Amino acid sequence: MGVEFGSFNSICETAALVICPLVGTDQGIEPTCYSRNVDIGGTLIFQPSTCFVHIVAIIMTAIMIYHIRCKYTAVGRKEIVTFFWLYAVIELLAMFLDSGIIPTANVTYPWFAAVYAGLVGAAYTCILINGFVGFQFAEDGTPLSLWFLRISCLVIFGLEFFIAIATFKQIAGFNYTKPIALWIMYILWPLICAVVYIISQLVLVFRTLEDRWPIGDIVFGTAFFAIAQVLLFAFSITICDAIKHYIDGLFFFTLCMLLSVMMVYKYWDSITKEDLEFSVGSKAAVWEVKDPLLAGTSDYPEEDTASNYHGGAPASLVGGYSGQQMYAPQAQKTGYRGYPPSDGRY
Repeated sequence: MGVEFGSFNSICETAALVICPLVGTDQGIEPTCYSRNVDIGGTLIFQPSTCFVHIVAIIMTAIMIYHIRCKYTAVGRKEIVTFFWLYAVIELLAMFLDSGIIPTANVTYPWFAAVYAGLVGAAYTCILINGFVGFQFAEDGTPLSLWFLRISCLVIFGLEFFIAIATFKQIAGFNYTKPIALWIMYILWPLICAVVYIISQLVLVFRTLEDRWPIGDIVFGTAFFAIAQVLLFAFSITICDAIKHYIDGLFFFTLCMLLSVMMVYKYWDSITKEDLEFSVGSKAAVWEVKDPLLAGTSDYPEEDTASNYHGGAPASLVGGYSGQQMYAPQAQKTGYRGYPPSDGRY
């Protein structure tokens, strides 16, 4: 398959993308081979296996969002969770568009497809900006960092949404026969964002972190992302013909993209281990007992740590020391107003 700049013809003939029924011609571009449909209650469901992966992706994303929100003090927590929210919405919308629940002949399909394209561009913009959060150009979690991320994603979403709907409806000089602007935003922009994110995280690991294990997460995430593109754009027809139309390249693309997103979470989790939730459960290692009445060994003589409750004066008092002289140092160490506990404990 040869990919032509600014043209969806060869791409859509190979892969059943969401926007393919709306570009190229007034009838769209039909893929050479695509997954067969199933009849459920009188409703035709297209790409049933891919829809199952969409459902799994939504569930896994919900689990990842929960774990991210539990890491209250992690670096970039609020920034990275935005990406996963966007991915969850994309998968939910793709489930309706890929399955034909929203038919391509419906008047609302172009609008939903434009929203989908805008969300894809916003999600890749979000991961691009998250790639620079670790460099602390702006303090993570602050209004400056969060609103820069949100406004950037909103701008890209609005831009790509307008380009998509204008291309589908032939508005403002855009035309579905020559969708160059849409091709740049839908095909080229995600690739640029992914490459920049990968490079920035490799630089972060080598220059900032002592641990090199997160590189493995980056490598696996990159491999899944690359495999997804190759299977969709190069081998979709081959897979479809070999498996007798039961599944096509879109199924493996969706699955590999889910694995790639999961590796993004795994990588982020691996570089944010120092967190409050891990230290709360290990108080014994954090708090150090210095008071002789609470510890078995100290700098004080053993006879001075013994309780004098109903037992007379301690040995040091017998030797001629006053209570004020003995207890003043102890009170300064414990902060207990100069008086010792009567029973040997607080």
